[in-house]
Amino acid sequence: MSPVYDRVALIGLGLIASSMAHAMKAAGLAGHIAGHAKSDETRQIAAELGFCDSVHATAAEAVAGADLVVLAVPVGAMGEIAAQIAPHLAPGCTVTDVGSVKGAVVEAVAPHLPEGVHFIPGHPMAGTEYSGPRSGFATLFQNRWWLLTPLAGTDRAALDRLRALLTGLGARTDEMEVAHHDLVVAVVSHAPHLIAYTMVGVADHMRRVSQSEIIKYSAAGFRDFTRIAASDPTMWRDVFLTNKDAVLDILGRFTEELFMLQRAIRMGDGEQLHAYFTRTRAIRRGIIEAGQDTAAPDFGRAGDSLRKG
Repeated sequence: MSPVYDRVALIGLGLIASSMAHAMKAAGLAGHIAGHAKSDETRQIAAELGFCDSVHATAAEAVAGADLVVLAVPVGAMGEIAAQIAPHLAPGCTVTDVGSVKGAVVEAVAPHLPEGVHFIPGHPMAGTEYSGPRSGFATLFQNRWWLLTPLAGTDRAALDRLRALLTGLGARTDEMEVAHHDLVVAVVSHAPHLIAYTMVGVADHMRRVSQSEIIKYSAAGFRDFTRIAASDPTMWRDVFLTNKDAVLDILGRFTEELFMLQRAIRMGDGEQLHAYFTRTRAIRRGIIEAGQDTAAPDFGRAGDSLRKG
């Protein structure tokens, strides 16, 4: 495959950016991959692993001459990075991001970008509980959705070019309006993560976690909570602070559902519980039929470590 972009700059070199780099190299999608990370250690690891063709001490150096710039830093750092790179962006280049909140990113980034630079916010619906430059692998985006939230007046050619790259990474792309995106991900990602953090926190407060039955006898449900709750704390702190309206809306709805189930259990209403669980079971089947998970034992997660290795 011929390169979609001559030079791609990755700002931030964690799970998503390193996986993008591995996938771009595997498919020949970029002529040159330049990388930057704030941490000296991260830059050294990236250079050692070789998924970037060049690793730079500053974001400004990394973006020089790039026709695609990917902001892969925590949402709370997006505005500062945009201000740093803005004077060094090549005319006509595309800037995208991988943050899981879009409204706050648009507010933080768009004002800094000069005329003639194409800003196309994005969000890959893919990830693991691991973070850092060693966590990336080329198949992370295979058959996963990569949502784009193009702004009014977005250049169609620039958008199509970015979609071609994402398709080359193995992703499926779709477009959404910014506010709608933030509400959708509050349902499918943000609130579930907060609930997982809460459930693990409940176990921790029981003060028996480190040596007790809670860990020794953990069933699949609690294990899945702990896997989700092991995600990058900086990223998730920023997510909840920047998408708080949508998350609070969904948590309110969740609380209402929880009270309804609580009452059904207290009243011994087995019919209502069975009907509710039947409806929710159908959601799981729909996710499997859509190719977004597998019915394999343990959700096929044993294979994830093999793919990463």
